[in-house]
Amino acid sequence: MNKQNEMLIAASGAIENIFKPITSDKVLLLTDKHSINIAHAFKDSFVKYECVVDSFVIEDEMRPLKEIPSELEKLLPGKTIVLNIIKAYSEEIPFRIKWIFKVEENKQIRMGHMPGITEDMMLNSVNVDFGNMKSNADLLIASLKDADLIHLTTNEGTDIILGVKNRIFIDDVGVRQGEMCNLPCGEIYSAPLETEANGVVVFNASIGDIGLLKDALKVFINEGKITRFESHDHELVKRISELTNVDNDAKVIGELGIGINPGARITGNMLEDEKSLGTAHIAFGNNADFPGGGKNNSQIHRDFLFYRPTIEAKYTNGLKKVLIKNGKIVL
Repeated sequence: MNKQNEMLIAASGAIENIFKPITSDKVLLLTDKHSINIAHAFKDSFVKYECVVDSFVIEDEMRPLKEIPSELEKLLPGKTIVLNIIKAYSEEIPFRIKWIFKVEENKQIRMGHMPGITEDMMLNSVNVDFGNMKSNADLLIASLKDADLIHLTTNEGTDIILGVKNRIFIDDVGVRQGEMCNLPCGEIYSAPLETEANGVVVFNASIGDIGLLKDALKVFINEGKITRFESHDHELVKRISELTNVDNDAKVIGELGIGINPGARITGNMLEDEKSLGTAHIAFGNNADFPGGGKNNSQIHRDFLFYRPTIEAKYTNGLKKVLIKNGKIVL
């Protein structure tokens, strides 16, 4: 079987389990020449359901995009499914946030967001058992209900407490009208309270737009905001300091995510990395579109990933429960 046919199988499984299309769905694919084969796999999958599919191809001379192209925006009315299948440019994060918000104005649209997706991802982390992932997601989310605090630790030195009272956890294994998910999918996530994160996190896997880490990055957080960075890699500290200095909220916590995808690998591409089973990630920056709350309006959202977390929930009634120990679900 050739790679295109394998991607077609993976795409078909994903849209069946995530988007559940029907004949009346109208689909918009946003893509580029780097991702066109993946877009073709999804288009062919939707055509099997007799869906109407429009495409907009971003030309290289347009990159990096800062604003939504008018011709792209004209294709949006009437759509019920939108997939963003594009190469990831860090300079386009503000554009991607604007596009997501524009799509989400229509509460009928189910959106799949895939900046940086590769053909290898299609064959590995997209071609997975969605039912098993959904079961693990439901188990973790049920155990996080009524949690006030989340305590994260690792053997490498992470020790941080996040406030999450009244901030719900959701999963991305399936998407409803007015919602968005990533592909590859495979995480549960929440927007922690923006002023109630205190401690230190040792990130030792990867960072969005940076890639794999050769040396760990230690991040100190007080009342939800980064106060300083430490690393043997001084160039990393310099680069991260620049990337988190774009506006007042770029250093404020925006997300806690937990990976549950057994097919996801750590490659330096955060779209896949953050879904990897046995990892957790914290993002700083925008979470304004997160279901259940989120008040960070930064123009960026950047994920920082670390291995083998131990995660303990502390509940309103005073009880505590360890959900994950050294990266393994123990419920």
